[in-house]
Amino acid sequence: QVQVVESGGGLVQPGGSLRLSCAASGNIFSINVMGWYRQAPGKERELVAAITSGGITNYADSVKGRVTISRDSAKNTVYLQMNSLKPEDTAVYYCSMRANNWILYWGQGTQVTVSS
Repeated sequence: QVQVVESGGGLVQPGGSLRLSCAASGNIFSINVMGWYRQAPGKERELVAAITSGGITNYADSVKGRVTISRDSAKNTVYLQMNSLKPEDTAVYYCSMRANNWILYWGQGTQVTVSS
């Protein structure tokens, strides 16, 4: 069994920063891709950023230049550093992982609220 657990969400003022973390544990043999998605009220879940096992990254246009994804392969952990946050970044952020021959796993989500 594999568990994916996010942490680091919270309330931040516009222009502020947050760092999300996601740790995977359990019977993990290999991780192909780790990423972050978000879902705002009334909207579909969307990709924020992803990083492959080889370190290739992909970002949504809406966050490019403000967000950095990174990973610690030894710890099966992925991070999302978010700067210059805007109210429209408010959403539940979900960690996702493709592991063990591309099986998809999700975390439970962490709330990020950007408000003054």
